[in-house]
Amino acid sequence: MSGRIVETEAYPPGDASGHAYRGRTPRNQSLFLHRGLAYVYFIYGTSYMLNVTSEAPGIGAGVLLRAIEPLEGINLMKRLRKTDKLRDLARGPGRLAAALQIDRRLDGVDLCASGPLWLGTAIRETPHVGATLRIGITREVHRPLRFFEVGSPFVSGPLHQLRSP
Repeated sequence: MSGRIVETEAYPPGDASGHAYRGRTPRNQSLFLHRGLAYVYFIYGTSYMLNVTSEAPGIGAGVLLRAIEPLEGINLMKRLRKTDKLRDLARGPGRLAAALQIDRRLDGVDLCASGPLWLGTAIRETPHVGATLRIGITREVHRPLRFFEVGSPFVSGPLHQLRSP
C-alpha cells in the first residue's frame, strides 16, 4: 500500500500541545531519539496516530501525518477501513493509520530505511501548500502549523478550516 502525503501538522520543540512537552516517557521515547523515525501512539481509545520525528537526539518533536492520497493497495485499504469511499480511506490521522495497518508495533521504525513502513520521494510536485491552524488541540491553538495541499479532496477537516488564519 502507498499514498502521497497531502496534510501534516507540526509539533515543534517546546510546543505545549506536543507529546514531548512534559519530557520523555516510555510512551513517547521515540520522539527523542533522532529524526526520521515513526512515533505511533493510541488516542481516544479508538485510533492510532503516526508522527515523523523531526529533531536531533534528545530533542522531542514531530510531524503528525494527517492525510494521504491513496495510490497503491486501494482495495486492501478499502477492506481494512470497511468503506468504498476513496476520499475517506486515509483522510484524517486515525483513518490513515487504519488504512495502512499502522499500530504501536511500528513505533520507532526508521522511516528513512527500507522496512515495513518508509517515506519515499514525491511522485509529483505539490502545486500549492497552504498553512492554517491545527485541528483538535486545546493549547497553542493560534499557531498556523497545519500544512496541506490546496485543492486536494483527501485533506481532512471541514472546508472552512482550510483558510489561512
